[in-house]
Amino acid sequence: MSRKFGSAVLITVTLCFSFCSRAQERDSSEVEQDYHRQRESMVAQQIEARGVLDVDLLAAMRKVERHRFVPDKMKPHAYRDYPLPIGEDQTISQPYIVALMTELLALQPEDKVLEIGTGSGYQAAVLAELVDSVFTIEIVVPLAERAEALLKELEYDNVFVRCGDGYAGWPEHAPFDGIIVTCAPPRVPEPLKEQLAEGGRMVIPVGTMWQELMLIRKRDGRIVKESVIPVRFVPMTGKALEDR
Repeated sequence: MSRKFGSAVLITVTLCFSFCSRAQERDSSEVEQDYHRQRESMVAQQIEARGVLDVDLLAAMRKVERHRFVPDKMKPHAYRDYPLPIGEDQTISQPYIVALMTELLALQPEDKVLEIGTGSGYQAAVLAELVDSVFTIEIVVPLAERAEALLKELEYDNVFVRCGDGYAGWPEHAPFDGIIVTCAPPRVPEPLKEQLAEGGRMVIPVGTMWQELMLIRKRDGRIVKESVIPVRFVPMTGKALEDR
């Protein structure tokens, strides 16, 4: 091969590589813009329209990229108005339910929150945008490992993941200003009541076949319960099964 011909081939390959790289960057940018539009629509139509009005929470829901927390085959559905499977017989909750449960906690920037049922890590990411620290527990090992890796990749340094049975809570870091439970025990676990700070709030689905989303407040050491709406969550496993 002549030097001249070889140079021409090199230039052609270089130009092709440059063109392909720009095309990929453009395609990637268009995909991200589409996800952004879907997030905006999700917040406006599924969340604000249903009465969730906390400005900081709405901003967090617009910011956190829900499609990053679902399997690849579920990404086209990431911003739809329903829960999605994430593997291991678990789901990521409907966006409205994530927003509703978070708003019910009435969070402050300095708060410390306990989450039971890390799942995909999406709820923890939303919480992390709003509070000082999030302690989240997942009983399913692969989910805990995936969520922890993704949250670290996304630089949520204020989220701490533990693999274990959430029934017992995380006593080393109690009391918590807020507790959010994303799996349903037959009744509210006593350790979680004990680890709720005075004046704190817990949001938890309770029941077996029929479940109610409960808002629990601690006032003067007493537990006050309020039913919010009927819901359907995966059951809490581990020690919670002994409460049946």
